[in-house]
Amino acid sequence: MSSIELSERQTLMGGSLALAIGTLACARSKFPARLDIPSPVLGGVLVALLVAALRAHAAIEVHFATSLSDLFLLMFFTTVGLSAKLTSLKAGGKPLLILCAVTVPMVVVQNLVGIGVALGFGAQPYCGMLVGSNSLVGGPGTAAAWAKEAQAVGLVNAPEVAVACATLAVVAGAVATPLNGWFVRRKKLGGSAAPSEVPWVDAKAPVTAKCLVLPIEQVMRTMMLIVGAVLIGDELSTHASSAGMVLPGFLTAMLGGVLITNLADVFRPKFAFGPIERNGQVALHAFLAMYFANLKLWLIGAAVVPLAVNVALQTLLAVFLAFVVLFRLLGRDYDAALTAGGIIGSGPSSMAVGMAPMDRSAARSGPSPKAFLSITLAGSFSMGLANVFLVLPMST
Repeated sequence: MSSIELSERQTLMGGSLALAIGTLACARSKFPARLDIPSPVLGGVLVALLVAALRAHAAIEVHFATSLSDLFLLMFFTTVGLSAKLTSLKAGGKPLLILCAVTVPMVVVQNLVGIGVALGFGAQPYCGMLVGSNSLVGGPGTAAAWAKEAQAVGLVNAPEVAVACATLAVVAGAVATPLNGWFVRRKKLGGSAAPSEVPWVDAKAPVTAKCLVLPIEQVMRTMMLIVGAVLIGDELSTHASSAGMVLPGFLTAMLGGVLITNLADVFRPKFAFGPIERNGQVALHAFLAMYFANLKLWLIGAAVVPLAVNVALQTLLAVFLAFVVLFRLLGRDYDAALTAGGIIGSGPSSMAVGMAPMDRSAARSGPSPKAFLSITLAGSFSMGLANVFLVLPMST
């Protein structure tokens, strides 16, 4: 088996190619458009299939770099933070509490389902923990970390099982996009036609207005804000680490954006939030294209049946909680629908995948900063912390 190691620049080119392929496929076929499949997701999966075919038939394994995709993810969550003025998000307090109250039990049930599937297929209960919340809301990184602990207690193939489940879960999480788009259309929901109370949309301009040409000074100021927020996030992460607390990079980047935009409320500088939103969309599309292209589909392997059963049950659990429970508790409005879509994506998969259906619906039906911020905070605190503190005693 020969190996090809792609540099960061080559990986960026591969992600751009995946995005171009997805855009072309969406333009030429009505099927992806009807399902609301984002072009970076479709293109990334097609490239992942090509990479898997090269490995299977030509004995060539392609390895993508990851630093740039990680940076794009930080940039996206930074723009979420920059759109989160606390003065306009006070009303999001109760919905956020509701979201946390729903997602924490979901983490527990995910592990119980994983253990049940493992026992049903004659595997050890610890394998059920690996294919539970560790591989689902935790994502591939968390799955790999816990797999090392599993190896230490004698589960030799733990890394392959955990990463395979996380890979399959990412693919399954993509079903959130068509489901959420269908749900929003079925309920006839959309962003408010009134001037927006949130900074994501210019309150002085109609919501349908599009800024097609941006002055270069405005673009550079926007980039300065985004990079500054990322750097603040790095400092927050460093201080948290020195204090013995591990915070996800995307969370500290978002907090950096929140800090900047709320300090701006005090000192009154004017931000153009249209370019910030556009940069966030670009960063998210770039990340998704490279992330999905880097899926190692062959890791699913011989365990595909129990893993598929597990992920299918986990996806049904997320759909039930999102549309039957959460949507009703959050008020049955547009923000509630987008939040539900985020849970379908981030429940059986990772937070970044959960943002894909929200971004697609927001592009079609209008922005919802409250939904984006709620999902980010719930994913970081309620689901993230619950995954650590609830899984630890269950795995010992």
